[in-house]
Amino acid sequence: MTRLHISIRQMAMYEVTVRTSREPHSGSYCGVQVTLIGVQGESLPASLDPEHQHLTPGSACAVTVRVDQPLGPLVLVRLRLKARPGFPEQDWHCQAVEVSLGSETDQPAQLFPCNKWLQPADGDIELRNGQVCTVNSETLQVLKEHRAKELQTKQQHFRWCTFAEGVSSCVDFQSLKPLGPNLTYTRKSPGVDTFYLKGFTDRPWGSFEELQTLFAFNARDNITANFVRAHWSEDSFFGYQALNGCNPLELHQIRQAPPNLSVSTDMLRPFLPEGSSLEQEMERGTIFLLDYKVLDGVPANTVNGKQQYLAAPLCILHYSQQGELKPIAIQLQQTPGAQNPVFVPSDPDADWLLAKMWVKNADFQCHQLLTHFLNTHLLGEVYCTATLRQLPEVHPLHQLIMPHVWTTLQINIQARLSLLAPGGVFDKSMGVGLEGIPVLLRKGAEQLKYSALCVPEDLSDRGVRDLPINYYSQDVLRVWSALHRFVGTWVDLYYPTDGDVHQDTELQMWIQEVFTHGALGQSETGFPQAFQSKTELSKFVTMVIYSCSALHAAVNFSQADFNLWMPNTPFTMSCPPPQSKGSVSSREALLSILPPANSTCSVLTTLILLSKPALDFVPLGHYREAHFSSGAPQRLVEALQKELKVISGEIAERNTKLQLPYPYLSPESIENSVAI
Repeated sequence: MTRLHISIRQMAMYEVTVRTSREPHSGSYCGVQVTLIGVQGESLPASLDPEHQHLTPGSACAVTVRVDQPLGPLVLVRLRLKARPGFPEQDWHCQAVEVSLGSETDQPAQLFPCNKWLQPADGDIELRNGQVCTVNSETLQVLKEHRAKELQTKQQHFRWCTFAEGVSSCVDFQSLKPLGPNLTYTRKSPGVDTFYLKGFTDRPWGSFEELQTLFAFNARDNITANFVRAHWSEDSFFGYQALNGCNPLELHQIRQAPPNLSVSTDMLRPFLPEGSSLEQEMERGTIFLLDYKVLDGVPANTVNGKQQYLAAPLCILHYSQQGELKPIAIQLQQTPGAQNPVFVPSDPDADWLLAKMWVKNADFQCHQLLTHFLNTHLLGEVYCTATLRQLPEVHPLHQLIMPHVWTTLQINIQARLSLLAPGGVFDKSMGVGLEGIPVLLRKGAEQLKYSALCVPEDLSDRGVRDLPINYYSQDVLRVWSALHRFVGTWVDLYYPTDGDVHQDTELQMWIQEVFTHGALGQSETGFPQAFQSKTELSKFVTMVIYSCSALHAAVNFSQADFNLWMPNTPFTMSCPPPQSKGSVSSREALLSILPPANSTCSVLTTLILLSKPALDFVPLGHYREAHFSSGAPQRLVEALQKELKVISGEIAERNTKLQLPYPYLSPESIENSVAI
């Protein structure tokens, strides 16, 4: 791409046009000073006429800049927003600045894009032309210095801090104010109605009919929620949720029974194909495990002044010749013993159902704090903060990554101030409360591997990739493949060779910072510490985009559907795990163990609010940024959007044939970033 140069002569007059974006409230009462910077010098500041030039939405304000000495080729435009006496200081959304030598030259105007909010407190803001490039492609010293200055300023502003010991770092902001207008947003609410979840007091549920009444007022026309209520106690649906529910990342195939699970071939023979054994089924690849050992030793919460309890269950499941995945053995604690029985489907109905509910309770804690919060929110914050600190805005990876992470800082700060704070829903209503959150997050971070965040490896490692009823697997592979092709071609645009990747010092500092503050410098996580090739870079950036879009969609927007019928996934348990069989006499007896009414409604209110995409959400693969609106980047985006549209159509067609549709990974329903 050839840089536009404006020929310079003494006593030159530049015509400068300052454009304000058209979006509402983008104008400002403030005035603007403009300084032109060339490779040989810079002009004196020139101000817009305060009486006739107003920064109204959509305005184009012109000012003449006269110079007596040659500037050389123009490389930067410096803006300073100045408050107007007697008027409020309002932010200004600058679209761009155009510079030309006037009518006596046939050279085209040079464009310096901005496309962001500016404030008087920002001081000098320097814009460069819209050419995206790596640091190795930078030829002018003044632009190299501009890159370094930008990063230095951001590193002073965006600092790291510890959220919890042994857990990924977060940005050191205690409120939204330091984010400024370019990293904050207001969602257009879809108008979620939680009226019928208000006013419930601290009392146990009196009957399943009471729960049904609550459900009827809040589920209404929710097809999935109604299916869950009708089938929640069935073994086949329990297995289905391990593949396609809110947390599809726990199930894995096993070839040997865990040594701490007290099962035998004779115990499980009745639940396997006739003539087969546990060993034979494991050899065939039909035996799977849910293992929640990460919860072992995590302190439980106190809800309504009453001690709550956690389990760390192991659950063996069998994939049958009929295409059903069913649990066949559940042990509720990690250490085998006489007071830790193994429950099986032939046990009394209430015993078996209670054992499954303990598994679902454990799954809920891991889903909320590990699969959801750690893998998408916290790590997304690491990717965002590292990008702001180590990649200048002109860097091609900054341009590609930021649309997928820019909302993460706001939503995470809000979560730390509300959901995860004293008095928040975790403190008041969840099985893992404020004392247990840092413990579970640390244990989860210790076992997190880079490969588990990379879809093809994760599905293959867990042995669930080819199960016909695994709709999550089918859909996520297609979305990952589309993103990987898009990222790969993007990388090809700016890195002709592997050497170009290796020599990009800004990129290497970025991945080193992600490794240090995301993987906490632990090489056993498998996170890269440096990039040696385009292949490594493409895979990692695909993982970042996937985690902050598709993975978040799968584990977040499904929450209300699968949890509105609370017994399907109890949020907390008020009695210890049973130490013997026969501890409950009937299904009705289970109600005293389940979350009380006020806790149930508090959690459901939160999950309903989190599960609704905003009216103005940006779908996956849609970019509003100017860099994507022309040239090769635009063509790549158009190809991605075309492929994602085909995937959406295929998923919609498939779902018409399913009794229970799986819509969460349809690209048209995936949000481009973690914004809720």
